[in-house]
Amino acid sequence: MASSTGSHHDETTTRDDTEESDAASESALQTARRQLRRAADHLDIDPNVVERLNHPKRVHEVTVPIERDDGSVEVFTGYRAQHDSVRGPYKGGLRYHPEVTRDECVGLGMWMTWKCAVMDLPFGGAKGGVAVDPKDLSEAETERLTRRFAEEIRDVIGPTVDIPAPDMGTDPQTMAWLMDAYSMQEGETVPGVVTGKPPVIGGSEGRDAAPGRSVAIVAREVVAYYGRALAETTVAVQGYGSVGANAARLLDEWGATVVAVSDVNGGVYDPDGLDTHAIPTHDEEPEGVLGHDAPGTVSNADLLELDVDVLIPAAVGNVLTEANADRVAADIVVEGANGPTTTAADRVLAERDVAVIPDILANAGGVTVSYFEWLQDINRRAWSLERVHEELEQEMLTAWDVVREEVEARDVTWREATYIVALSRVAEAHEARGLWP
Repeated sequence: MASSTGSHHDETTTRDDTEESDAASESALQTARRQLRRAADHLDIDPNVVERLNHPKRVHEVTVPIERDDGSVEVFTGYRAQHDSVRGPYKGGLRYHPEVTRDECVGLGMWMTWKCAVMDLPFGGAKGGVAVDPKDLSEAETERLTRRFAEEIRDVIGPTVDIPAPDMGTDPQTMAWLMDAYSMQEGETVPGVVTGKPPVIGGSEGRDAAPGRSVAIVAREVVAYYGRALAETTVAVQGYGSVGANAARLLDEWGATVVAVSDVNGGVYDPDGLDTHAIPTHDEEPEGVLGHDAPGTVSNADLLELDVDVLIPAAVGNVLTEANADRVAADIVVEGANGPTTTAADRVLAERDVAVIPDILANAGGVTVSYFEWLQDINRRAWSLERVHEELEQEMLTAWDVVREEVEARDVTWREATYIVALSRVAEAHEARGLWP
């Protein structure tokens, strides 16, 4: 059973979205729409284009029944929200999480549109997933779920249509199953239908580490922008998964002093600097951070308020809120997670002149290397890890320079400048293509 909706939106969604709610629980969709409006206020663009971008092109909702290992059948709900494709095929992750909803996918899909545009990639934005707790599934059940979900959305994905990737609760193996299921139905191997695959079947070297690497690159650049030496910079990282750990380890290698890192259970703290390579990432040892021998421990809430130069929230969304934004002691916040800062917190931090580098720039290394992977799949030619790193560095620095120029020219925040760059590119493409009758 599958249903599909276009740009329909209900009255409640629109009304709730216009309220300047300061709740920490604001949805990704509410946040994304506010950010869109704020960027539009700085640009002379057709309001009709802005209205179109306020809504997804379409949202697919599917039923995903699977047989559990005990022989029972359980039914899950899956989504694929396709926001905008004016600049190229839809692009965005698939997540397996109990709180996956239609609106969350729409909001995250909007962010993907901006993320691809600010990086000047030839993609639009999408997001999807299944409302399920992956910890409750065996590996065999996860495979059956993925293959069935792939079949349910097969008609709306493809290497020139919509290209999924890993997200929360999914990984390269998930993408391998999805690619295989799609390829079996197509009757040919189609590696370009997803990115984030294992390299042995067309994935790119360096893809897993790319979001964390881009966070580190951006952190390095913003520290230099404010006239500081990385060797004299202290850093705290909330979340020691793929993004946080890779960012922390790179900054450590480049000379910064990483004084605190955490996972879901809390963190470790050493004012003289932690050995980031000795602390296990979530992949290496789930929830293993507190097992590391360090002078002190710190809660996830207190980590956000440590007296450091750079704070990297790289765990989950909505951790910087109106309730704690005035206690953030860092001068620079580099967003590793998607949506870690609420609208109200953003306002407080801006008033305090805290530089907040937004997620759609900072963690865009993931989708950028996904683009490299897509190119490798289309051309059937793999790149070396060294080339991936060189190309990513170049793309991140190019995007950083464009955003920096907007900050300086318009006297706006880093987030506003990033959205101005993204929205101007998407709007220009819409105006060039026009509206199909």
